[in-house]
Amino acid sequence: MASLSYIVYVLVSLLNPISYLLYGHDQFNYKPAHDNEVQKKALFVFGDSLFDPGNDQYLPNVTVEDYPATTWPYGETFFHHPNGRLSDGRIVPDFIANFANLRMLPPYLQPDPKDFTDGASFASAGAGVLVETDPGTINLPLQLSYFKNVTELLQEQLGDEEAKKLLGSAVYLISMGGNDYFTFYAKYQENATESVQQEYIEIVIGNLTTALQGIYDLGGRKIAFQNAGPLGCLPHAKQSYDSHLVRGCVEGLQSLARQHNKALASVLKELESQLPGFKYSIFEYYDALGDRVLNPAKYGFTDGTDACCGRGAYRGSDCGGLNGTVPYELCSNPGDSVWFDGGHTSERANRQLAQLIWSGTPNVTGPYNVKQLFEQE
Repeated sequence: MASLSYIVYVLVSLLNPISYLLYGHDQFNYKPAHDNEVQKKALFVFGDSLFDPGNDQYLPNVTVEDYPATTWPYGETFFHHPNGRLSDGRIVPDFIANFANLRMLPPYLQPDPKDFTDGASFASAGAGVLVETDPGTINLPLQLSYFKNVTELLQEQLGDEEAKKLLGSAVYLISMGGNDYFTFYAKYQENATESVQQEYIEIVIGNLTTALQGIYDLGGRKIAFQNAGPLGCLPHAKQSYDSHLVRGCVEGLQSLARQHNKALASVLKELESQLPGFKYSIFEYYDALGDRVLNPAKYGFTDGTDACCGRGAYRGSDCGGLNGTVPYELCSNPGDSVWFDGGHTSERANRQLAQLIWSGTPNVTGPYNVKQLFEQE
């Protein structure tokens, strides 16, 4: 007998083409209440699935299994149809853009006419700092090359001096590294020695540093990092490594994230001392999301353990049922859950996290928060 969620999926799928015609790409012009104190400046986004507004749907050879965000029920809460975001609604950069008086940034690969005066999003689901993490995605070096293309286009459109001002005043929001550590852990699990772990972390951080230097050389000065989250607490990770759980999360992945975050903080501090005009922000994503997982009621959630959408233990996989071909479960109110699917937070959680990035205190987001970076000349 077909599951209720599958029947809902079929009905909504029939309506989606109409919905797409009605809404098109207008969602990217959506601008609700914002922070009137902030002067408009551009936002450039680099990242993985947490920040991808839909770039991966334009990549060749992408399957629903790899990238289900173009199928129901993704997008159900805000957009009312799938649009490439791996959540039930808006993701963190959507809220940051709103707070900064900007429109939602469309996917860089979207084939519409390009206007980058508000910024651009190069983020790609599955992407890593390292090229080999997932070669089919837009890895960080490739994202940097796309950004270089944008800087050249801005120079053509605005002239060198105005382009330089735009790039220098912009904020560069980055979420990268989690997929590299998932790949590493899948290979070694609990068998990697401390020295092997440390060597890998140094490679990831070294490549991140190279990318940051690249952004700086192209005119970027204000970097906002979301550090590695509680990777071992993702429903999908717990489903995959159920025998490795310590206090409810996969400790091997948790340890990699903590080590990465310590190294990242050190590198950013060092870059600040070496590069004139370089300013940065680190959002303690590991702690902020981890506390919501462990204490959901404290933040207005009823579930921090299981995903709203998916199947199997913790509903950790196959949200959308591979485009409705297999049964899956879907909760009645995604806003009650920290997790929407096995690896991605709900819109409600994303809003809370974005607010911390934007105006969090120094122990949460520092040494600057993102609002302060936007206010910096």
